Amino acid sequence: MTSNINGILPILHTPFDANDEIDRDCLKREIDWAFEQGSHGVCSAMVSEILRLTSEERIELNELIVEITAGRGSVVASVGAESTKQAVYFAKRAVDAGCNAIMAIPPISTALPLPALRDYFGALADAVPVPLIVQDASSYVGASIPTEFYVQLLDQYGPEKILFKPEGAPIGPNISDLRDASDGRARMFDGSGGMLLIDAFRRGVIGTMPGIDLLDGIAALWTALKNQDDATAYRIYFPICAIVALQLQAGLDGFLAIEKYILVKRGLFDTDRRRQPNSWSLDSETQREVDRLLTMLTDALAAT
Repeated sequence: MTSNINGILPILHTPFDANDEIDRDCLKREIDWAFEQGSHGVCSAMVSEILRLTSEERIELNELIVEITAGRGSVVASVGAESTKQAVYFAKRAVDAGCNAIMAIPPISTALPLPALRDYFGALADAVPVPLIVQDASSYVGASIPTEFYVQLLDQYGPEKILFKPEGAPIGPNISDLRDASDGRARMFDGSGGMLLIDAFRRGVIGTMPGIDLLDGIAALWTALKNQDDATAYRIYFPICAIVALQLQAGLDGFLAIEKYILVKRGLFDTDRRRQPNSWSLDSETQREVDRLLTMLTDALAAT
């Protein structure tokens, strides 16, 4: 069931045209580029702005991703919502569209007690035949998920059905905690935009789900780590880490603003339009620093 859900699975951004509609042409360029960089699949998730899309758009986005991917890799759809009924609906529609797995954060409007978490994620696991990736995105949205709950879910459904993307701080120690508490059964993905990928890799993750803006660097970094080439890994890692540090300053909107700027700079998007309202926009000084760091990343990749 999970044989293809591993490796490099970037989170796609949702491109918008001048009318604030999903731009299919830019989405195709983005997905084609992802597979050119060596991705094993693609995902919709938080930086896809799914929380700012209408219900119809969330369904449409996953349908477009499956269509454009055309079997070149796995497609993971983020289905988390504020009610179990909503989340199950999105999950079923994602599977109907052809997605290979679903991923969900808990509701973000309240911190759920363990019985409510079990009901929510249990309903999702039971609703569809594909794997469920349980995501703790509490470093930038929502509440944290305790390790004991992860292990209970894993005991109930098994590692072929339940996977994890633990992004609650402190991320590295939490990965190790889940690894040890599950006796190595937990199959985990790194997030964090790649900022913690080296640390997460050494703690046993089976893949990474970064933003797509730095995917050429992430792919080269992943390869270097697999090859135990520390010198190359760190040379690539440092500019990636510095860019993500800038993104983290403003939470989710920091990631959106800077990542979409980079996608425009790469020629993949026509515009960096985001769904409104936003809490932060890219200022000129941050932009110049991003440009300098992108040049450093390009040079590091050329040196490999």
